[in-house]
Amino acid sequence: MKVTWKDIGTVPNANEFLDVVLNRTQRKTPTVIRPGFKISRIRAFYMRKVRYTADGFTEKLQDIVDSFPRLDDIHPFHQDLLNTLYDRDHYKIALSQLSMAKHLIDQVSRDYVRLLKFGQSLFQCKQLKRAAMGRMATIVKRLKDPLLYLEQVRQHLGRLPAIDPNTRTLVICGYPNVGKSSFLKSITRADVDVQPYAFTTKSLYVGHFDYKYLRYQAIDTPGILDHPLEEMNTIEMQSITAIAHLRSCILYFMDLSEQCGFSVEAQVHLYHSIKPLFANKTVMVIINKIDAMRPEDLDENRRAMLDTITAEGNVEIMQLSCHLETNLMEVRNAACEKLLAARVEQKLKGTKVNDVLNKIHLAVPMVPRDGVDRSPFIPEAVKSMKKYDPNDPERRKLSRDVEAENGGAGVYNINLRDKYMLEKDEWKNDIIPELLDGKNVYDFLDPEIGSKLQALEEEEERLEAEGFYDSEDDDIFETEEDADIRMKAAWIREKKKLIQNENRSRKSLRNRAIIPRSKVRKTLSQMEAHLDSIHVDHTEVTERARGRAAEEKAYEASIDEGGVDTIMREAARSRSRGPAESTANEIQSSRFDAGLGTKSLRAKADRIEKMHRRERNRLGRAGEADRHVADTKPKHLFAGKRGIGKTSRR
Repeated sequence: MKVTWKDIGTVPNANEFLDVVLNRTQRKTPTVIRPGFKISRIRAFYMRKVRYTADGFTEKLQDIVDSFPRLDDIHPFHQDLLNTLYDRDHYKIALSQLSMAKHLIDQVSRDYVRLLKFGQSLFQCKQLKRAAMGRMATIVKRLKDPLLYLEQVRQHLGRLPAIDPNTRTLVICGYPNVGKSSFLKSITRADVDVQPYAFTTKSLYVGHFDYKYLRYQAIDTPGILDHPLEEMNTIEMQSITAIAHLRSCILYFMDLSEQCGFSVEAQVHLYHSIKPLFANKTVMVIINKIDAMRPEDLDENRRAMLDTITAEGNVEIMQLSCHLETNLMEVRNAACEKLLAARVEQKLKGTKVNDVLNKIHLAVPMVPRDGVDRSPFIPEAVKSMKKYDPNDPERRKLSRDVEAENGGAGVYNINLRDKYMLEKDEWKNDIIPELLDGKNVYDFLDPEIGSKLQALEEEEERLEAEGFYDSEDDDIFETEEDADIRMKAAWIREKKKLIQNENRSRKSLRNRAIIPRSKVRKTLSQMEAHLDSIHVDHTEVTERARGRAAEEKAYEASIDEGGVDTIMREAARSRSRGPAESTANEIQSSRFDAGLGTKSLRAKADRIEKMHRRERNRLGRAGEADRHVADTKPKHLFAGKRGIGKTSRR
């Protein structure tokens, strides 16, 4: 399980804890109570205060306890790391004190709610509420030290790196100042502080890199000194924890030039001291700073001591120089290869391989049912096939070999049409056109589809001319096949007409609107016929229209007879009349009643309008356009507030 430690919420101190819960109680519960209220209402008021306050305390405490990891649920590496940094017992005691406080607050709440049920007055209920909140506050104030300790633990855990104990890992260990941090900074992008003095690294640092499309993590551990385990400090115990619990490849760094301040004998002795922690792990000894001293330059005694490390035969020694950046990638790649090989070997030792092999089973009946031999059949071509050997010059050529001959992956692209079975091999790479002669090729794969369609249409026209589809009598179709033919023919004719009408309308519109915007002229007789059809009285309308037509004719006649002078006199006469006199004769009826012949139709139209408006009015909501001023002083926030210096509300 990968632990990030950054999901733990902030832990408030005791005073902040009280302020948060009590302010929340004040905001979320009623704040006004009066002596004139019923005693049942007063009791319910204060019982609600006590219950809500207790729920606030228990909820906050439970959230804090749940946010911290349980030691039994995390990886042993994280368990020992927490024990090293913060002490397992102190950590458990702090969380248990929070859990115990939660139970005590629940008990206080139940006790005082039971007493409030029998309160006799407002004063008595208020005193019981104050006593309950006072006891809860006392319990929380006693959590001052556990809350402060857990907040420090949370802050420190947030600064720890996210280490996945189950992924591919390289652990770098050794004496201080032997070049561990320099190596990590060279192979990863980790921001590690590199200084020329011992114990620069005081905690675990993690860097990530990719090798063969796989992600690896490299862990830089603090330096370890050669003394007993019980004498090691917190910084050294972090390294011991990582070495002991992480399934990784151990890179033990050594400095033969002794520039780190420790002799070769001490470094070899430290390796043998922590060697029991390397059980079931891949180990590599890295000789650093070869620009200053190489193993070949050592004297015989120190050379013999160095050879004791490789006496077992499963430890490999490699050399590098972080200063000159030589052999850095070679060491990293060799460590990754050894780690991958070890992980594969460990998986093979498990039960996964057996589970896969058990799935491959050839079912053969123990007793033949009819005496016939049903032995497995192997084709002769498979029996005669020669086993593939990459070193055989006469081996059969695979696609992999063709790819290698043509430039390898990324350069050569496999020909997927090579296995097509066509009449001629030169047809394999032909490009199949999508459109040919304006038609979709995939819709006309049959070359004679045009002639077949023409013959079908001619047969349809002939049957229609003979009257095959004219009769509606069902007796003419004696079989289901004839009925099916008739139904399909009707569908084809209807579909064809729809397509023709759609194409005609598309061509006639020419990207114009479907509804023409030009004015459509109607004659007076057409209007009279339409109004008669809907039972509307049109006598006034037709008389007004005929009068206007007569006036227009007289006007045109006056223009022809009198000329411009007559037109000017008529215009002056019309200006001399008032607007009321000129329009009184034109407006005969109300606009409100236009289009409705009788009063009963008008009343019916009003009823229908109100009925449709009713649902819209019911669904009406206050919106942004409504002139509504919200309450600037809500009563639940301002009524019954305390003055300066009073805390009786709690």
